[in-house]
Amino acid sequence: MLIKTIFLDRDGVINREVQYLNKIEQFEFIDGVFEACLHFQKIGYNIIIVSNQSGIGRGYYTEIDYQLLTKWMIGKFKDKTIKILDVLHCPHAPDAGCACRKPMPGMLLKSQQNYNINMNFSWMIGDKESDIIAAKAAGIEKSILVRSGHKIDEPNSCAMFILDSIKESIDIIT
Repeated sequence: MLIKTIFLDRDGVINREVQYLNKIEQFEFIDGVFEACLHFQKIGYNIIIVSNQSGIGRGYYTEIDYQLLTKWMIGKFKDKTIKILDVLHCPHAPDAGCACRKPMPGMLLKSQQNYNINMNFSWMIGDKESDIIAAKAAGIEKSILVRSGHKIDEPNSCAMFILDSIKESIDIIT
């Protein structure tokens, strides 16, 4: 059976944008993220987080640092009865030429393969155009850019919707 999924970028969507975030004390959840994720779950979506983490490839922090922070973050979702199906990340620097770093669709396609995801009924929520480009390359047409992370070139964006925060996506994804 095919499943439908909400793919979330992490930095700028789930948490406040902090360059090369790698410490729990730097992590601040964006207002409404738990409410939005509970809504997605309630209407039958699975949640997968896909995040570029070039700080690992650049040597700013380690894979272990990233995994510790991720485990803590997942625990906070679990405390709110939100199940995160998976968390995928690209640890490579931008010049590595990998297939997993967004705007390449590698993480999304891997998720599709691992979980039998119907990309036609899935969504991508990101804060950069590279999130939207990756989604389209993976066959996800439904997309939202949030203004809570990076600056967005709104007139030239390929996103279906541009919102101030993930919290507003509750009104779009029903």
